[in-house]
Amino acid sequence: MFLDPNEIKEIVENIINEMHQRVVGLDYAAKNILACFFANGHVLIEGVPGIAKSMMAYSLAEILGLEFKRIQFTPDLMPGDITGVSVFNMKTQEFSFIKGPVFSNIILCDEISRAPPKTQSAMLEAMQERQVSHEGITYKLPEPFLVIATQNPIEQAGVYPLPEAQLDRFLIRQIIAYPNKAAELEMLQLKQKEDMLPVRTLTSSEEILKIQQFVRQEVLVSGKIMEYVVDLIRKTREHYGLTLGGSPRASISLMTVAQARAALSGRDYVEPDDVKQLFFPVVNHRLILSPETEMDKVPVIQIVDNIIKSTEVIL
Repeated sequence: MFLDPNEIKEIVENIINEMHQRVVGLDYAAKNILACFFANGHVLIEGVPGIAKSMMAYSLAEILGLEFKRIQFTPDLMPGDITGVSVFNMKTQEFSFIKGPVFSNIILCDEISRAPPKTQSAMLEAMQERQVSHEGITYKLPEPFLVIATQNPIEQAGVYPLPEAQLDRFLIRQIIAYPNKAAELEMLQLKQKEDMLPVRTLTSSEEILKIQQFVRQEVLVSGKIMEYVVDLIRKTREHYGLTLGGSPRASISLMTVAQARAALSGRDYVEPDDVKQLFFPVVNHRLILSPETEMDKVPVIQIVDNIIKSTEVIL
């Protein structure tokens, strides 16, 4: 049985309000992460240290009532540390598979760019296939399943940047900036109370799966909206300031996450604003600036804004 759109909107509002027990000033990021989760995708969070990236992921899992695991990515992390390993059982004289931390509902991959490419690939394969293969046996990952990976944009030494093909596996890249003065003051006030205030569990895995099913099957995308999505993505391929634009996967991602945003807004149909609001999070990690644009220090968000302004919506 599907949930009503208004029920989904109320659930999201309650989740955001509960997040305020621990995290303030990041409602925009939390809503985009929830939209990504409802669209059954994964999210890459980029921001400097100390702006509550990990706290937001942990708190979200607790509020949603889902199993959470954190993996600290380091240069010596091996694929088996993520997916699992075979251990010899002295009693049975047989090898048994011990599942790794990837077998959880929400996985926080902290500083994913610090691990070598082989380890990154193991994580990204699990994200894409929703399963782990070990010694010829396939193990399904639990549902729902969300990977939240974080990376620090200012570190250059000792990191292995994700190549474009692997970045493309993330439905959105959520860039988190410093909080404003009011939000930072509120953080200090929260810190005076307790190190970590308790939060209530407001949903369950069953309810999240129902929301994902609603987004997939019940949220209408009109032909005009689909055309608008395609026009936006195609303009990234034709823009003089870009050497690489969005692929058809970007078009699918934008449409899917726009459906999720419509659902969390209490609607069963997509509006142009859903597409506009999520265009930047969906494409910012899929675009490569031309050398001239980089030399002129033109930010990606400026190019994205220009594309939105120059693309007409005909309903």
